[in-house]
Amino acid sequence: MTPQAVIFDIGNVLIEWQPERYYDRVVGIDRRRAMFAAVDLHGMNDRVDRGEDFRTTIYETADTYPEFRAEIRMWHDNWIDLAQPVIAHSVHLMQALRARGVPVFALTNFGIGSFDVAVPKYPFLGQFDRAYVSGRMGVIKPDARIYQMVEDDCGIAPEHLLFTDDRPDNINAAAARGWQVHLFDGPQGWADRLVAAGLLSVQEARF
Repeated sequence: MTPQAVIFDIGNVLIEWQPERYYDRVVGIDRRRAMFAAVDLHGMNDRVDRGEDFRTTIYETADTYPEFRAEIRMWHDNWIDLAQPVIAHSVHLMQALRARGVPVFALTNFGIGSFDVAVPKYPFLGQFDRAYVSGRMGVIKPDARIYQMVEDDCGIAPEHLLFTDDRPDNINAAAARGWQVHLFDGPQGWADRLVAAGLLSVQEARF
């Protein structure tokens, strides 16, 4: 059945999110490995994504690990350098859907403060018909509550939603609710899925 709305994850779908790559470049692989082994940085980021204060959460973590204080603070101070580059073909697909009149939503694990930093850098993040940002919602994927909140807000039946995300656990949680899903492993596969769903023509999906 043809979807009535398309839902994009953001990290690793529209913008690459590979913090390890940033730290490998800035502090070196050995130092990065030691820091990530000692500090649950992704757990720290989950706290931000659940709505905790962006700067406070990261700076308090940095103070807890003084041997890595400067590097951990980079997660806040240089955040935009961690969240790049744009996946341009994916942005093209989002905008092509909107040009077709297809409602396009975001469903993203993203902090309030970090999202506010990202939008001026990536203006397309302000173009969604609805943006479901976990920090504002107080819950992160793959918790079933976040999918329920999307359904309740948009009023579209689960089987009429098409969602893409790069993480299998997030996709599986959406599928369990009856959503149509696509595991993102690159923009061309996503383009092909949108064409197969009848939402874009081959020409419209081409980048």
